Amino acid sequence: MTDPSANLPGQKQHLREKLRFRRRHFAANLNEFTRFAAFRALPAPLVDVVSEHAVIGAYAAWGDEPDILPMLASYADAGKLALPHHEGRVETMGFRRWSPGDALVKGPWTSRQPVDGAESAIPTLLFCPLVGFDRRGGRVGQGGGHYDRWFAAYPETLRIGIGWSVQEIDAVPLEPTDMALDAVLTEQEFIVTGDRL
Repeated sequence: MTDPSANLPGQKQHLREKLRFRRRHFAANLNEFTRFAAFRALPAPLVDVVSEHAVIGAYAAWGDEPDILPMLASYADAGKLALPHHEGRVETMGFRRWSPGDALVKGPWTSRQPVDGAESAIPTLLFCPLVGFDRRGGRVGQGGGHYDRWFAAYPETLRIGIGWSVQEIDAVPLEPTDMALDAVLTEQEFIVTGDRL
């Protein structure tokens, strides 16, 4: 009998392809009001939680990912925001502080990131992009494992996934290295998936 978990990477890659298509189609067909309103304000349950943290991790949206920087503008203005930074095409990822007006440059994985000279930081709350999610905190990422490795190195950091509602699936196939999200925020709802919030 074949172990169905033996091909988890293959299952996840198939899911990524399906979910990327779904995300792309959804984002391309958003009406103007939804596009303007989505991810512009923190949901009430998150305001106090986010305000308690000295460094908040986020990301610069790429392609059809939700753009959350407007939602976090006041924290960025206060110098509390850090974005992913890659030194090269390597497995590890760090974070560098970023404020509106600071440059974002094309990183080695093509995503936009702070300049090399920006101050390093360690977020204690992290908003991370995703390709898919479930209501138990399972996350399908891009496949590089950068966030999973960062989560493993900093397990105390609160992990909040960001995605469009159409990226939800019934159950994410989990590998031993996967770290569960504490919550997921979509354009429709804030879903608490763990017991740390």
